[in-house]
Amino acid sequence: MCKWEAKKVTKKSLLQLAKKKSKICLGVLFIMGFSLFGSCAKKTPENHFWRWFEKNQEMLYNFENDRNQAFHKLKTALSKVHPDLTFEFGPDVNGVRDFVISAGGLREAFPVVKSLYESAPPMPRWNFIAFRPRRAPMPLKMNDITIEPSNLEIALEPDGVKPGFNVFVKDYEESKRDLYLHLVFLMLDQAIGEYDMTMKVGFIEIKSFEENTEFKRHRFDELPQIFDEFVTR
Repeated sequence: MCKWEAKKVTKKSLLQLAKKKSKICLGVLFIMGFSLFGSCAKKTPENHFWRWFEKNQEMLYNFENDRNQAFHKLKTALSKVHPDLTFEFGPDVNGVRDFVISAGGLREAFPVVKSLYESAPPMPRWNFIAFRPRRAPMPLKMNDITIEPSNLEIALEPDGVKPGFNVFVKDYEESKRDLYLHLVFLMLDQAIGEYDMTMKVGFIEIKSFEENTEFKRHRFDELPQIFDEFVTR
């Protein structure tokens, strides 16, 4: 009798053990499946944007065909990643365009630009760039004011560990200071790029061309060189 009971208990134990092992195996398979496929299916605003971009790249690459529609759709898609993101297209060069992702100079949006850039998949027709790059400054106009690089000189002055910019402007009018400041800011952004302009520059002061300074004045086209020398010394 006792022997029969022992066999009965052993059978139940085996069945219970088998059920436990089955649950464990299913759990392991579920975890493995999630780790293998869940990450691939992970949806982030950045990944969603690039899927949209890749699907619509023909329209975007040929945006000149309907600039307003292409830019509106692109701005809408970008705003789902961050409302302050902006963009620029480069010219078609041997079947490849630059696509610049910009924070519009807003420091708080910089991490989003980096995240979006780093998550970009390779696309043969596109060269993705994070932040507006350095360019040869071009004349800028707003209302009745036109600023040309040849009409500017600049002197760098220490502002803590950063360089402060004293910008001397020909025909400067103090009554239109805000307009001049906006145009000068854009000119500086062209010269040293969006990232350096936002993260590595101290004060920016506009002065008439006739004002004196104790710091050495330079032609505006010398700015990239003297700026790099200052921040790397």
